[in-house]
Amino acid sequence: MKQFALPIRFGVATSGCLIAYFLILSLFNLHTNVFYSLFNAIITGFGIYEAIKYMRLRDPGFDYGKGFVAGLVTGGVATFIFTLFFALYSTELNTNFLNELSTAWAKDYAGFEGIVFVTVAIMGFATTLVLTLSFMQLFKSSNNLKKRSA
Repeated sequence: MKQFALPIRFGVATSGCLIAYFLILSLFNLHTNVFYSLFNAIITGFGIYEAIKYMRLRDPGFDYGKGFVAGLVTGGVATFIFTLFFALYSTELNTNFLNELSTAWAKDYAGFEGIVFVTVAIMGFATTLVLTLSFMQLFKSSNNLKKRSA
């Protein structure tokens, strides 16, 4: 469990940033425009990048597997917490949110709540996987032989 403490902390911090961004958008009534959710990938990516970077600096036995797990745990925790917040917000705090969202994007779908919650979770986990794989290319150690200068 100790090896997951750092990624969990970064995941909680990342989810806090995602929630804050969503609430700022809601202040300006922009939270129903799904195009603003593209910035969520940048927030999540920054959290994953920092978690992997910090873990690499802290752990002398850092390898690809440890970094990959750190990225997945960070993004997974952030996605899980944000999805829970999103469900709470849309069903308890602002009950008109899903109606506004459905009139803008999905007029004919029944059971729109479930579709939205699953979509938010899938987008978060997919973003986590892609960004973790991308960032690990930056942090992995090279197996190439170093050229000797003559």
